[in-house]
Amino acid sequence: MKALILEKPGELESLTVVTNREMPEPKDNEIRVKVIAAGLNPSDYQVAEHAGLESEKKRVLGLEVAGIVDAVGSSVNNFKMGDRVYYLRSINNLDGGFAEYSVTTAHTASKLPDEVPFEQAAVVPAAGYTAYQAIMQKLNPQSGGTILIHGGAGGVGGYAIQLAKICGLKVVTTCLGKDIGYVCTLGADEAIDFTKGSVYEEVSDLTNGRGVDYVLNTISPDSATKDLEILAFGGEMVVTAGFPDFSQIRFYDKGMSLHEIALGAAHTQGDFNAQSNLARIGDHFGSLIAAGTIIPPQITTITMEEIPAYLKKLKEGKITGKVAAYING
Repeated sequence: MKALILEKPGELESLTVVTNREMPEPKDNEIRVKVIAAGLNPSDYQVAEHAGLESEKKRVLGLEVAGIVDAVGSSVNNFKMGDRVYYLRSINNLDGGFAEYSVTTAHTASKLPDEVPFEQAAVVPAAGYTAYQAIMQKLNPQSGGTILIHGGAGGVGGYAIQLAKICGLKVVTTCLGKDIGYVCTLGADEAIDFTKGSVYEEVSDLTNGRGVDYVLNTISPDSATKDLEILAFGGEMVVTAGFPDFSQIRFYDKGMSLHEIALGAAHTQGDFNAQSNLARIGDHFGSLIAAGTIIPPQITTITMEEIPAYLKKLKEGKITGKVAAYING
């Protein structure tokens, strides 16, 4: 089969399209999927540049996969050949989505509604599931509250804005000036250009000094530490890129709650319930997209051959929204 393989671990430039990659075979409780489209993610170039991931079999990247079930392993009873599916692949699985065929565990995949195009589904699992778990499962916010969502023009941020609005929240988000119009179309009530002035002063002004009830931080521990300044008493913070420095506040100062998102670790930690939760999220998310309640972020579609160049653009922060690569079809 045709596939984009990582010839040399640690070198993003070594990604190469080949036509003789061995087709993977589904094991017990696995399904093989004919990949129609695959999403690009920061984790793809991060894995490619990790020199310590040597293996006997050359790696195929691609965590977000959408396609058609082509074969099923023994004991699989929730999928059959011909089913439309999408899923978040385990980072330990060497047969990723940047190939004509990929495999995954059956209990982590979700059926894809007929109304949802493959390229839309392909940009959901990593960013969409992260946003869903953050907003719907971790924060479980109360209507009427205010949330600060960093990076509203990105994949996670774009989904999080929409999910927060479903929950009845007032949304304040950060983005580049050029993306202010875009995040407002997603539902943001206030958009702050983080390259101009102080985000925290603006948030303080917008909330009359009280601060926000919720924060979704996808940036860094340093940024999360600064978020403590504008988190209201009794507020909640969810982080995807590191904890804040708690030495900056005293116990009893905030009465806050903190949540960590480690979506992919559900695969690597081997927790069956956590893995099955990925499928449950996908089932609900798919229905929200099919109903038009959630609109996927702006999508750029490319070919398999263009993936390396776009991973570089993604690394350089030159992508608004998400990128999906057509693999078959």
